[in-house]
Amino acid sequence: MQKLAIQGGAKLHGEVRISGAKNAALPIMCAALLSADELHLSNLPDMHDVATMEKLLQQMGVKISAVAQGATFNAANVDKLEAPYEMVKTMRAAILVLGPLLTRFGEARVSLPGGCAIGSRPVDLHIKGLQAMGAQIHIEHGYIHATAKRLQGARICFDLVSVTGTENLMMAATLADGVTILENAAREPEVVDLANCLLAMGAKITGAGTDTITIEGVRNLHGAAHRVMPDRIESGTFLVAAAATGGKITLTEARADIMENVLDKLREAGAHITVDGSRITLEMTARPTAVSLRTAPYPAFPTDMQAQFMALNTIAEGSAVMVETIFENRFMHVQELRRLGAQIEVEGNTAIVTGCAQLEGATIMATDLRASACLVIAGLVAQGETIVDRIYHLDRGYEHIEAKLSALGAQIRRIK
Repeated sequence: MQKLAIQGGAKLHGEVRISGAKNAALPIMCAALLSADELHLSNLPDMHDVATMEKLLQQMGVKISAVAQGATFNAANVDKLEAPYEMVKTMRAAILVLGPLLTRFGEARVSLPGGCAIGSRPVDLHIKGLQAMGAQIHIEHGYIHATAKRLQGARICFDLVSVTGTENLMMAATLADGVTILENAAREPEVVDLANCLLAMGAKITGAGTDTITIEGVRNLHGAAHRVMPDRIESGTFLVAAAATGGKITLTEARADIMENVLDKLREAGAHITVDGSRITLEMTARPTAVSLRTAPYPAFPTDMQAQFMALNTIAEGSAVMVETIFENRFMHVQELRRLGAQIEVEGNTAIVTGCAQLEGATIMATDLRASACLVIAGLVAQGETIVDRIYHLDRGYEHIEAKLSALGAQIRRIK
């Protein structure tokens, strides 16, 4: 099993190019199932979840041709309407093939998803929505089996804001008969990016980016070309790492407009941030100030950045209160941070972090994707060597993170 060995103490300096967003790429790849024509995607990130999704689509009969920083998807000859457990168990996003398969082919059989153990992310919102559109759905032997002659437009109000639920039903509605209205829909930029790709394919969608999305079904979607948006979580992770180490870095090919909440919190911590088009520069000249935060659906502070800011707070001046409202198990990195000397108390969904002058290197274990990034940041500022175990989580959602950090001056290497 691979690990990361980090020698702490180096300040990050330099430029780093931001990759395409994993959370945008995965649903957009599934959108290829909606058309018999080719979908050309550029700025696809080179990471494990994207590779897993490619294997899943290929297993269904999708032809994929790699090009520089992208791929062409051809779903003209899909012959297997199933996402098996072996392909789905490590990646919850595989549920996103359900809507496209069902609406185009009238049937889908998808394993109940796996992924990070950060909390229950029930698929009942997907199922209820598809049932409202006329699908017949049965869960048997760990699989969702859905059938429908043709889905019908419907008004669907989500009980809870769900990003993948919104994406799945939006894709399903593109080929449904009539108009579908999604209320209490997710407003995340990744949802907007998917909608933009679908619009390029000939879908009729309005309201993406608001809590009410309207989709008018069409008979067919055609081919298109689409560039995947920059990864706002990768952007935030590198900025927090630079702030924690007292460095100065510039992100290229990034977007500041989709991460204002994160930038505001970094400024609150004492960072100097300037934005010039697709370039974001951060400079930290003093010890960070602790920042309290509360996670919530977009446009509020993202749950996917909570762990990274906790690492920053462990060495900040003062104390911070961090409230997690999205996932019930998303403080699993706390115990590992304590092994480095962090002072953190957890009560329910609230963590109280008291900054200390110095963390000490130790062997620690990643528990989920964003916790992995948190522990890497902690290792960058800890005195001595830190070994981060179980980094396969990290490889699921970051493109060559140790190479990018090394280019910024970090003392980090991958070991077996």
